[in-house]
Amino acid sequence: MKEQASLFHAEMVNESGVNGQSFVKNGGLKVKVSSPLNSNEGTNPEELIGLSLSTCLNATIQSLLKARGKENTSRVEAHVDFMRESNGIGYFFNVNAFAKIDGLPFEESKKIIEEAELRCPVSKLLAGSKTVSVKAVKEF
Repeated sequence: MKEQASLFHAEMVNESGVNGQSFVKNGGLKVKVSSPLNSNEGTNPEELIGLSLSTCLNATIQSLLKARGKENTSRVEAHVDFMRESNGIGYFFNVNAFAKIDGLPFEESKKIIEEAELRCPVSKLLAGSKTVSVKAVKEF
């Protein structure tokens, strides 16, 4: 396989699990992290994956709209549930992303959203997961 040059490189660090801080190296984002199983202040992995998916998917939708000469607005909401495995051992995320494009017929919106799911790098990373879905919606 031919090696490709990176267009962007980032390094994220966590040294404390879900009780402390995670950060992007070189002075980037710093976030307080906490477990979803307590009421401590801070974000958690399911919120971060939801933000990643909703941001990347919506940016891809906007790019596809722009390529078609359209200026419609769009919105993506990712709903993430922290779930226990049915055998009681371990956990998983159940992720449902909902996307809407304003001012387009639903079928046209649906096609663009489906194309965006295939192109979005975060969607590609999550592809094949039985616990991740992306759906076009008419309303939130």
